[in-house]
Amino acid sequence: MSQSPSTSTADSGPFGVTAPAGFRAAGVPAGLKSTGARDVAVVVNDGPKKAAAAVFTSNRVAAAPVHWSRQVVSDGRADVVVLNSGGANACTGPEGFGNTHRTAEHVADALGVSAADTIVCSTGLIGVQLPMDKLIPGVDAAVAALGAGGENDGGAAAAAAIMTTDSVSKQSGFAGTGYSIGAMAKGAGMLAPGLATMLVVITTDADVEPAALDAALREATRVSFDRTDSDGCMSTNDTVVLMASGASGTAPEPAEFSAGLTAVCTDLAKQLITDAEGAGHDIAIRTFNAASEADAELVGRAVARSNLFKTAIFGQDPNWGRILSAVGTTSAAFEPDRLNVTINGVTVCRGGGVGDDRDLVDLTGRDVSVEIDLDAGAAEATIWTNDLTHEYVHENSAYSS
Repeated sequence: MSQSPSTSTADSGPFGVTAPAGFRAAGVPAGLKSTGARDVAVVVNDGPKKAAAAVFTSNRVAAAPVHWSRQVVSDGRADVVVLNSGGANACTGPEGFGNTHRTAEHVADALGVSAADTIVCSTGLIGVQLPMDKLIPGVDAAVAALGAGGENDGGAAAAAAIMTTDSVSKQSGFAGTGYSIGAMAKGAGMLAPGLATMLVVITTDADVEPAALDAALREATRVSFDRTDSDGCMSTNDTVVLMASGASGTAPEPAEFSAGLTAVCTDLAKQLITDAEGAGHDIAIRTFNAASEADAELVGRAVARSNLFKTAIFGQDPNWGRILSAVGTTSAAFEPDRLNVTINGVTVCRGGGVGDDRDLVDLTGRDVSVEIDLDAGAAEATIWTNDLTHEYVHENSAYSS
């Protein structure tokens, strides 16, 4: 797990969306948040290339910006991403979609680009119209604050502007061979597949065509964000955008680029779990010796979504029976009397029965490792989750007040 969620690097590279050449960003306060904190951000691709790809929530109740941005990125191009916190613009009907369109038109006019190449992202409370009298001036202020580029020029401010219940901003990066990848993310609750309640913007100065960007992004999110499962709740606004400026002039080897992108997404996914609402433990659930990767993912997710398991970890109780009971609810291939479970290095269950003394398990630290051996094949998958605490209940019971 990342120990420094605000400034993490996936591979000792520069971090943030302005680290790669060809990008500018800004984040400003516009009054959408009652705290007066930054709440509007823009990330601009100055090119020379404008390739883009994106993945979105699979929630059928999707926010207006998701519907808009799906159309924008369908041709593989995006010039700018405009983001706001302080309001999700979800379940807001035709007025909400009109506000998304208006936002895109406004930022596009300010930058001299097309609204059809302007991605819009929003995050915050569902079912409330955006205060456009504040958002539009905020867009103007963000555009005016854009710098001339360079490492972290506006990137940190943009990362701060997209925070909602996040306690820290989240950035990452990767140094490739002649190119770099930078990224920012937000998310601390409603973390479940179909991405998470996340907004993620990833930039690269590599020269990569849209189809290759799309393939690399989908594979990276499949094994990172889609395996981040904090509370089993799926958001309406999940968006992960990848833009390539080509400013480095480097066309990377596809396998290296894919690996770097996956490293950045995995780092950000772990930062999301570390900052999950009220969490006291970061839990990695590795299921291995499975008949298929799908089986391994299914088992890991069943355990991650068990409130009995999550509260046991909160109470520092290595109650492995709760793990086995969750495994048993799945359709994965296994024999109950061949299951093995290890918690923080102690094999507490062997052959479906009692293993080493559970009192040997130390759960006082932040990181928890759960390993589930299905003894049914050679596949594996890891799901990242966190414990369920009093603070999570308190924060979510008071979120809209």
